[in-house]
Amino acid sequence: MDTRLRELGIELPPLLPTPGSFLPYIIRGNSLYLSGKGAPRRQLHSDQAVPKVGREVSTSEASAHAREIGIYLLALMKDALGSLDRVERVIKVQGMVNAVEDFTEHTEVINGCSDLLVEVFGLRGEHTRSAVGVNSLPKGFAVEIEAMVEIRSA
Repeated sequence: MDTRLRELGIELPPLLPTPGSFLPYIIRGNSLYLSGKGAPRRQLHSDQAVPKVGREVSTSEASAHAREIGIYLLALMKDALGSLDRVERVIKVQGMVNAVEDFTEHTEVINGCSDLLVEVFGLRGEHTRSAVGVNSLPKGFAVEIEAMVEIRSA
C-alpha cells in the first residue's frame, strides 16, 4: 500500500494526541473502529468562530477537508495495524457536515473521503456510508468523519 500512496502523491501526516478522554481507535476482533476526526483548524477559515458549509465554506472546500480527514484516517489505520495491507475492507464511513439549514450537498462533501478510500484501496475501499448535516461540530469543524474497517490477521 505504501507504493499505492506514493503513486497517488499521498503523504500520511503525523498523528496528534487525542484532545480528551477517548481513544483514536480501538481494535475489537477483526474490526478497527476509528474515532471521528475533524478538518484541521489551519485548513478552515480560522477567522470564523463557526464555519458553516454553504456560508463561509463552499461545498468544494468542504470536500477537500473531507479528503484531508480521509488521509488522516489512513494514518490512524496504519498506526493501528502496522500496515495498510491489513485492511480487508472499509465497512462504514459516517460523515457529519456543519452546514447552513438549507444545505443539501452533504453527499458531495463526504465524497472527498469516500473517493479517496476507493482510490487507495480499490474495491476494498467501497463502503456503506451516512452523510448528515448537523447544527455544530466540536472546535468549529466544518466536517467530521469516523470509520469502521474490517482487518486481516497479522
